[in-house]
Amino acid sequence: MSLPISYYLLLGAALFTIGVIGVLVRRNMLVLLMSIELILNASNLTFIAFSKYRGDLNGHLFSFFSIAVAAAEAAVGLAIVIHIFRHFRSTNVDEVTTIQG
Repeated sequence: MSLPISYYLLLGAALFTIGVIGVLVRRNMLVLLMSIELILNASNLTFIAFSKYRGDLNGHLFSFFSIAVAAAEAAVGLAIVIHIFRHFRSTNVDEVTTIQG
């Protein structure tokens, strides 16, 4: 027994909404990175759901590249957050106004 595609799309929409709310409401850089990852995972879920629905592998291919980009984004983003924390002693977005050499 297979679940209908609407279940996957509703779950993806819920994850996307939670991620967008996290980006808009929270001011901690680590929470912002996690919210962006949640948004990317929601898009991956919809890619895979439509790929299953259509019976082709294009959604899997897009999802694979999206996961690779998300891993690179997480590594670079975490390095930037660590640098900012060492320099400003805070990860609050509002407290970090300028980043100078």
